[in-house]
Amino acid sequence: MPSSARNSPLHPVHEAAGATFTDFGGWNMPLKYGSELAEHRAVRESAGVFDLSHMGEVRVSGPQSGEMLDHALSSTLSTLKPGRAKYALCLTDAGTILDDLIVYRMDDGAAGGEQEFMVVPNAGNISAVVTALTQRASGWDATVEDESSRTSLVAVQGPRSEAVLAQLMPQAAEQLAELTYYGHLTLTVPTDAGDVTAVVARTGYTGEDGFELFLPASSSAEAGDRGSAVWTAVVRAAEAAGIELTLCGLAARDSLRLEAGMPLYGNELDTAHQPHASGVSFAVPASKEVDFVGRDALVGKDDVEEVLVGLRGEGRRAARHGYPVLDADGNTVGEVTSGAPSPALGHPIALARVRRDVAAEGTSLQVDLRGRGEPFTVVALPFYTRAR
Repeated sequence: MPSSARNSPLHPVHEAAGATFTDFGGWNMPLKYGSELAEHRAVRESAGVFDLSHMGEVRVSGPQSGEMLDHALSSTLSTLKPGRAKYALCLTDAGTILDDLIVYRMDDGAAGGEQEFMVVPNAGNISAVVTALTQRASGWDATVEDESSRTSLVAVQGPRSEAVLAQLMPQAAEQLAELTYYGHLTLTVPTDAGDVTAVVARTGYTGEDGFELFLPASSSAEAGDRGSAVWTAVVRAAEAAGIELTLCGLAARDSLRLEAGMPLYGNELDTAHQPHASGVSFAVPASKEVDFVGRDALVGKDDVEEVLVGLRGEGRRAARHGYPVLDADGNTVGEVTSGAPSPALGHPIALARVRRDVAAEGTSLQVDLRGRGEPFTVVALPFYTRAR
């Protein structure tokens, strides 16, 4: 483990639970606690709890903060309603992807009141996003503040996640039941260490129903105390309700998001490719009238030479990031961005960036698995959709 990797504020909790750690985005994070397959299945069948404190939290506030974010990011944020969140891209001047984000509207929307947003970047891109937003805020009445080091983040994901949180916060059970996808509330979480204020969002990265609990604090030490207290309270709430809740690491998080067809920065998304070639063109609405950074450089969907597709393995061997994708004649037509066996589906799956002329659903391709071509078929995304 690189000595420069930062520990999560909840690191002692993970050590006590016997976690195996890995470096991710410069953070020393739990990879798994036992069987990553068991952790994956727990989220699909019941509930799992994740420490996501490596993610960033950037506060953008001021009378023109919404308009500034309209300029700085791909999505329209100024019209986002209080209590709602939206997916967005932070693009470079060349129209490539600096990061993908979720933006939360935090103020109450009162006329003439202060606008406030929370921007959540990926762990390895916090500094780049803070720098970009700070530069793009120039000339706007908006302030950018990085609160990442003093915020912990705990996620509860899976079909029983709402029941876990209703047990944890019985006073808010009705509010939780009414909270819709990409909505958020500020709630009080009872813990052994006292009440903790949390922004509870119905968001996640697993393809299941779930919640993310943002726990702001005045210092990194306090963030650790609050995060640890809430983590313990979540585990105890599940036990009290008789719900199977499994501690989950990044390995399960990655296989879950892959089944759900969700992109990962550094794999599907990077500064070498534009949104239309990365499966996230929906985050760049053609109807957006406000000019934004990167807009002039974006090419139309019909002009993109490569697109992101889903691949289903017809054999048992899984493709991995960087493996070449071949056509029937053995010519290279693309590259795998993410791949693994699918625990839920029982066969290998992969995301790949391929030439548009071989991207149609049902097209038979091969992946070069260390010198041997294995059959894969282009399929629709997502690979897995949860039961509603």
